[in-house]
Amino acid sequence: MPILEITTNVKVNDEKAFTSALAKEGINVLGMDKYWTVMYKYNEGLIFAGTHEPAFYMTILTVLGLPTSNNSDYSKKFFAFLETELGVPHDRGYIVFNDPGPDRLGFQSTTFDVLLKQMGK
Repeated sequence: MPILEITTNVKVNDEKAFTSALAKEGINVLGMDKYWTVMYKYNEGLIFAGTHEPAFYMTILTVLGLPTSNNSDYSKKFFAFLETELGVPHDRGYIVFNDPGPDRLGFQSTTFDVLLKQMGK
C-alpha cells in the first residue's frame, strides 16, 4: 500500500501517463504491487539549493516495513527514473522514506494494524 508523492518544478505533458509510469517504477523498485497511491504536484516556485533549476521532493510512505538497508538502492533507482523522465539531476532532489507504523494509517474505517491482524499477518 505504498503512497508516493512527488512535488517538482518540472511540468509534465501528461500527468496521468507520468503518474502511471511512476507507479510502475515503484512496483519494480519496491516489489509491492497492490494499492499504490501516486500523486504529482507541479510547483513552479520550488527552489532547491537556492535556484529554480529542475528539482523535486518525493516522499514514499508504507506501513509494510521497507528495510532501511535497501533505501540507498531504492534511491538510486528512483533518481535514475526521475532524471530520465523529468531531466532532474541526482543532486537536485530529496526522497524521504517514511514508515509510520500500521497503527498510524487508517483504511476501511479502521487502521492497518487491525486489518493485518484480521488477515493473520
